Amino acid sequence: MTNMPDPIKFFTTAEVAAMLKMNPQVIARKLQKGEIVAYKIGKDWRVSEEALFAWLEQHSNKNINDPGATVLRHFLKDGRLTALPAQRKKRRYLLEHILRRFEINHVYTEKQVNDTIIEFYEDFCTVRREFIISKMMTRNSGKYIRNSSYIFQK
Repeated sequence: MTNMPDPIKFFTTAEVAAMLKMNPQVIARKLQKGEIVAYKIGKDWRVSEEALFAWLEQHSNKNINDPGATVLRHFLKDGRLTALPAQRKKRRYLLEHILRRFEINHVYTEKQVNDTIIEFYEDFCTVRREFIISKMMTRNSGKYIRNSSYIFQK
């Protein structure tokens, strides 16, 4: 007997509304706006169980006391920065998010640093400069090292 994967479970708008104890019109608006990932089949929407749980996870209160998670949610879209905030503390959360991609005490060329930063934000020069100013990295003769002494904010 072959092990078949579990079938994907889909819910209608009315089923989602009933499960969440919400008005079906509110759910329909969220589906139409794309807040909840769904598929329109005929006149009704179908929401996969996975998409519904992903949406619920986004709206959970587990990160309510984590300002860094809030900043990341506001300034990251599809894993990329939409902007670099002017407010220093918010900017630092985003820089730290990018900095985590670099190993401590590993030597990087400027190109390697740029290539990593550009995965998150097009203005790699500004981010690279911010790393140096904030003492997240040191630069010597065109080589960059993530500082082991840098302490992430809480």
